[in-house]
Amino acid sequence: MKYIFITGGVVSSLGKGLTAAALGTLLEHRGLKVVLQKFDPYLNVDPGTMSPYQHGEVYVLEDGAETDLDLGHYERFTSCKLTRKNNLTTGQIYEAVLGKERRGDYLGKTVQVIPHVTDEIKQRIRQVGQFQDCDIVITEIGGTTGDIEGLPFLEAIRQFALEVGPDNTLFIHVTLVPFIKAAGELKSKPTQQSVAKLREIGIQPHVLVCRTEHSIDRELRAKLSMFCNVAPEAVIEEKDVANTIYEVPLMLQREKLDELAVRHLKLDLPPADMTAWRSFVDRIITPKHRVKIGVVGKYMENRDAYKSIYEALTHAGAGADAGITLVTVDAEEIEEHGAAKFLSGLDGILVPGGFGVRGVEGKILAARYARVQKIPYLGLCLGLQIAVVDFARDVLGLAKAHSTEFNSETPDPVISMLDEQKQVVKMGGTMRLGASICHLVPGTKIHEAYGVDRTTERHRHRYEFNNRYREKMEEHGLIVSGMTPDGKLVELIELADHPWFAACQFHPEFQSKPNRPHPLFSGFVKAAVANREKTPPAR
Repeated sequence: MKYIFITGGVVSSLGKGLTAAALGTLLEHRGLKVVLQKFDPYLNVDPGTMSPYQHGEVYVLEDGAETDLDLGHYERFTSCKLTRKNNLTTGQIYEAVLGKERRGDYLGKTVQVIPHVTDEIKQRIRQVGQFQDCDIVITEIGGTTGDIEGLPFLEAIRQFALEVGPDNTLFIHVTLVPFIKAAGELKSKPTQQSVAKLREIGIQPHVLVCRTEHSIDRELRAKLSMFCNVAPEAVIEEKDVANTIYEVPLMLQREKLDELAVRHLKLDLPPADMTAWRSFVDRIITPKHRVKIGVVGKYMENRDAYKSIYEALTHAGAGADAGITLVTVDAEEIEEHGAAKFLSGLDGILVPGGFGVRGVEGKILAARYARVQKIPYLGLCLGLQIAVVDFARDVLGLAKAHSTEFNSETPDPVISMLDEQKQVVKMGGTMRLGASICHLVPGTKIHEAYGVDRTTERHRHRYEFNNRYREKMEEHGLIVSGMTPDGKLVELIELADHPWFAACQFHPEFQSKPNRPHPLFSGFVKAAVANREKTPPAR
């Protein structure tokens, strides 16, 4: 088993996760089975209760684990299927260690960071290699070198490298080389200081991945090589990409990062054939069509809050040879100024999930606008629920219909909480989470889009379609196009008299990949292209 550890320095948000995922892509295209793992130094047990404004989206795995959004990069860029073992937080570590101490597993010893915390971290690295079929494990250490909360993780990987041997471990340090506009030059000192801090801990990086806005010349590479004690060819330039993050693997291949990795790890492998990946990138950059997709949400200030949705739209766009022009719309603005002001002229409207009452009425108005104006619509999780609320109010005439999440006193609870959820008092990890089988109804547009009779999709919610209203809604043109195997829970709906109005109770964005876009996103984007071509452009 081979291990690659990716650390970061100077500042956060440098793109360590994207770098790890891109390297995973290259190694996978060389024939290796790759698994990726993320260590997060924060004390939360998982990001499930954290604000999207602070943390971005919560990415849900098949086993129901609520994880860091970087795991979305890992699954999109590679073929690996991740589990809760692939995301580790300080909170999980201390929870496990203190549980062992309470059981007496340490036989009365004083429980300390070294060896007990570091041993627990090392055990998680080993578990990934033992229980998942892979040749190489890439582990990203969250945070920035020098952060006090990250020290146990760095100490653990230092120890681990000694235990498995130098030929089986590679340390990559992602760092910032800032451009000082007033001086007109790139500066190497922050990287030198970051590497010095890492070496104080006992880790000498083998490779520097330098995030930069401008090209790094030979002289600066030589300077970084000398002061950071890495080979000149191991100073890798990682510039900001101009068009799409999916250019990153191609850029790192040109910089020979994958060649450095396999050579250091004593692996004899053919070069990565990135032809199909390059074709995918070309379709993003130079598409035949272009469509405007409106995303009506409530966390619009943080782009990462809907990261997987935006990426799934990109995948579907490339599949349809269509460039996606994203129009982000704050649902509260629709409540104040009406839907037409923000949604007219769009080729498709997407309403994502979310929690809390803020902006809900704006989302309901967005679903109504798409329904009445015959604009292609895709609703995800809450996007299904608000579409059902709108249908009940505007088509069935149930003016006070609502979800009990937002109005517990509504006389027509068309969306209501599952009985097993009513007794839940803890917030973390208690929703309907993870993969669930969905049976698709033959003859529906959604069944045609999938091309199969059943699918498995990932959930993250507490409230469901209330079956008391199903028959009446179906009589008026709402089609239930997907159900759980027992027939009790509605998973998918569409409308009979609409070119494409689809909504799902799950999160299909978590299973979309660059060259395998999710069927719902593909159907939605194709419908948007068709809508665009039949609508004369605005003068």
